[in-house]
Amino acid sequence: MPAALPHPQEETRLAALHRLDILDTDAEEAYEELVNLAAKIAGTPIALVSLVDRERQWFKARHGLDATETPRSSAFCAHAILSPQQPLVVGDASLDSRFADNPLV
Repeated sequence: MPAALPHPQEETRLAALHRLDILDTDAEEAYEELVNLAAKIAGTPIALVSLVDRERQWFKARHGLDATETPRSSAFCAHAILSPQQPLVVGDASLDSRFADNPLV
């Protein structure tokens, strides 16, 4: 899987993320309810609230996945943050060259 390019304003984005002081915090019911509802509505086995740090993608909430984080190099969200004004839609990740060899696919 090709790693996503860094965000054009990566240092500013990371500084804003760290100011939130949310990384590595405990689970919260509202986020857990959100991912459960998202998985149900979308009919997907996995739903996540992800935050992309410098070297990792950390999950504030997760449905259908036991891991609490993955390397940024394998993060779908590392691609999604490059175009924040539009959603990243991947119809079939196994057919998408960016994700086909991702271990989660």
